[in-house]
Amino acid sequence: MPKITYVAADRSEQTLDLPVGTTVMRGALSNDIDGIVGQCGGYTQCASCHVYVDENAAVTLDPVSAEEDEMLEFTACPRESNSRLSCQIKVGEDLDGLRVLLPERQG
Repeated sequence: MPKITYVAADRSEQTLDLPVGTTVMRGALSNDIDGIVGQCGGYTQCASCHVYVDENAAVTLDPVSAEEDEMLEFTACPRESNSRLSCQIKVGEDLDGLRVLLPERQG
């Protein structure tokens, strides 16, 4: 299973083995990771699963969809070039080693 590392705002880290096909948001919620809320359940209707993707991770994500791009305008913490909604990051073997940094707060 791919390993995904969640880095909290205080820089503490938790690495999880997540099943292929789940999302980074579902992995966080299923494992009680603080910092991801996921109010809409992963339907790209809120921005409460906002993360910053570690740009040093040697992984390539699918491009941001129009819906995700729109919702990223409503994040509680500033949108950055590496901002993503974790509900839209589907775990695959190619994401092994992905690191996501959690914002200080969610909407």
